[in-house]
Amino acid sequence: MRAGPADAGCPRTIAPIIAAMSESPTLELACGLIRCASVTPDDAGCQSMLADRLAPLGFRAESMRFEDVDNLWARRGGDGPLLVLLGHTDVVPTGPPDDWSSPPFEPTIRDGILYGRGAADMKGSIAAMVTAIERFVERHPEHRGSVALLVTSDEEGPSVNGIRRVIETLGRRGEHIDWCLVGEPSSTDRLGDTVRIGRRGSLNGTMVVRGIQGHVAYPHLARNPVHDLARLLAKLADTVWDEGGEHFPPTSFQVSNVTAGTGADNVIPGQAEAVFNFRFSTRHDRDSLVAEVESACRGFGLDCDIDWRLSGEPFLTKPGRLIEAVGSAVVSVVGYRPELSTAGGTSDGRFVAPTGAEVVELGPVNASIHSIDEHVLAADLDRLSDMYERVITDLLAG
Repeated sequence: MRAGPADAGCPRTIAPIIAAMSESPTLELACGLIRCASVTPDDAGCQSMLADRLAPLGFRAESMRFEDVDNLWARRGGDGPLLVLLGHTDVVPTGPPDDWSSPPFEPTIRDGILYGRGAADMKGSIAAMVTAIERFVERHPEHRGSVALLVTSDEEGPSVNGIRRVIETLGRRGEHIDWCLVGEPSSTDRLGDTVRIGRRGSLNGTMVVRGIQGHVAYPHLARNPVHDLARLLAKLADTVWDEGGEHFPPTSFQVSNVTAGTGADNVIPGQAEAVFNFRFSTRHDRDSLVAEVESACRGFGLDCDIDWRLSGEPFLTKPGRLIEAVGSAVVSVVGYRPELSTAGGTSDGRFVAPTGAEVVELGPVNASIHSIDEHVLAADLDRLSDMYERVITDLLAG
């Protein structure tokens, strides 16, 4: 295990955690969640910990398991409006544990920074949500509407049996979400400097181009699918799909993998394959992009098949109560107004937005997510919890 600057023995790493946790219920809960080795799709006991925590507050906790994925739906109140705090307990694999300065599933504080897998993405946010809910209910036991915590263990995985399935279930039951606050790590340089008010769509394609195999010395007797594929990819890469807009960057086409060949240097292969991705704004949808790519294939006269996989359509939350409440909460806690952004990858908010709910993402600094020594400023967790409480209060206390 690589030693960090403050790692001269266990007492020096454990003592700061004990002292800090005694002063911060949010940090204490975050550390408890980090200790659960919940590599996707394994929840590893996180959700039962959360359900037990919320039960004394009057939450009706419901476990929704679909295939190998655990989901938690915990709601307080039966009427609308309904505010949902959304998160995920699953984390990405740690990579080689010996590359970490401290064990990835043993929360460690050094110089005021909490290290551990999930500290930023997103067990810290979940802990902040729960303690915010606790304080809100204590102060407003007769609040209007409903507040709910929705947690999955499938956000870092294929996202098939997680929030997607829960939203379908809630829809059949007539439980309509008005506002959804997602705890994804949205901040760039300092807590609250950026919030996500939408996300680009993500469309993946796996293309197989067929040619005619032959000897490289007799190209007139073969058709090289690599050449055909290269011409097509060059055209798609050079295409200006749109110019972007106020909240979205231009649509991006990126090739992530190209494979071909028989292993011999004197054989023209019989087929070539490419994997690519579109990140696109609300100016496009799946069908429009598919139509343009397939038209380009026909234009080159290619014999090809494309397997399409839509990870999510784009969405954009218009100015409303939730954006206003989140902006005010950030200003109240840290003194500056956040930038409104749609950058980054996808999130589970893409499954909630189509229901008509307002969706906003607010969470810690994202610089270390999915990395060795993932971390978050320990004090940011309390500040984030304060932000969440102010949002809940703004929307449901009156």
